[in-house]
Amino acid sequence: MAAASKNSRTSVSTQKFIDPVSGGEIVMRTILKNGKLKNVAVCEKTGRVERRPKDFFR
Repeated sequence: MAAASKNSRTSVSTQKFIDPVSGGEIVMRTILKNGKLKNVAVCEKTGRVERRPKDFFR
């Protein structure tokens, strides 16, 4: 059996982000806008939309 290469990911981990203001979970969504795909972060509790999860902490 072949061994995993040194650059491969051997475990999958996902980060959970929590909105500090509302306490809702922040999820990443892909939206088609003007013919382009955009990744946006959305708070599930309030519906607030930002470009990335880090923008919720300002």
